[in-house]
Amino acid sequence: MLDQQTQLCAELSSVRDFIRYGASEFNRAGLYFGHGTDNAWDEAVQLVCAAISLTGFDNPAILEARLTHSEKLAVLDYFVRRIEKRMPAAYITRHARFCGLDFYVDERVLVPRSPIAELIEQNFAPWLLDAPEYILDLCTGSGCIGIACAYQFPDAQVALSDISADALAVAERNVAEHDLSYRVKTVQSDLFAGLAGQCFDLIVSNPPYVDEEDLAAMPAEFQAEPEIGLGSGADGLAFTRRLLSEVPNYLNDGGLLVVEVGNSAAALVEAFPDLPFTWVEFERGGHGVFVLTREQLVAG
Repeated sequence: MLDQQTQLCAELSSVRDFIRYGASEFNRAGLYFGHGTDNAWDEAVQLVCAAISLTGFDNPAILEARLTHSEKLAVLDYFVRRIEKRMPAAYITRHARFCGLDFYVDERVLVPRSPIAELIEQNFAPWLLDAPEYILDLCTGSGCIGIACAYQFPDAQVALSDISADALAVAERNVAEHDLSYRVKTVQSDLFAGLAGQCFDLIVSNPPYVDEEDLAAMPAEFQAEPEIGLGSGADGLAFTRRLLSEVPNYLNDGGLLVVEVGNSAAALVEAFPDLPFTWVEFERGGHGVFVLTREQLVAG
């Protein structure tokens, strides 16, 4: 490996060289892209920029800039980790973007990628009629959904809830880095167990929803993520069933529930034929997100 690195450091010089090399190696290795990028070139750009402390290419001339020897080694180390360990790039760089915001991430949480970001940017229109005062991000992980909601609704109090103490440590770091501790709080809770007596105008959740069959067939990159954030029983609905049975008690009148269930959407409709799920259509891609009002939940 050292001999190979020495040779590559001699042959590759510019930012463009390393991006091109990385993209080719990623394609040869058959990597899966789905944790922030969807192709080898963008993945290589992300890793090269992080390794040499660039935020982007505002000036195209940067592509021809020559790397120092230490920068070359840093880039190659990132490439090796991405290929040999099948580690999502966000875990290597310790950074992800969601709703145009920067978040710290590591192996304790899922990599942010929910299409719910599009709903947040649109103020959950047309379903949320008034700006919410109290918001709950259930199964918060990194805290990205709740923190993004805090930016979108600057007068709201936001609770970030998760069963995992490890995940909440990451969420708390992100709350502090966004300077939102005065109105965004974390709570360790199995569903609503730690939220007794509280009610919310908006509950948003990206819970575990992958069924056993899909979980076993997922690409290696997903195996690097915490299984507790992915798998949810034989049909992917173990958590969502509990959520739907308890959530009316934690929503204020006129409150809205937004939940991502991904590929388990069909199983959910079959399991709850009397609930009038509204399935969101996204301009930027994504599926399996439903909205329900408190009144619809109670009636169903």
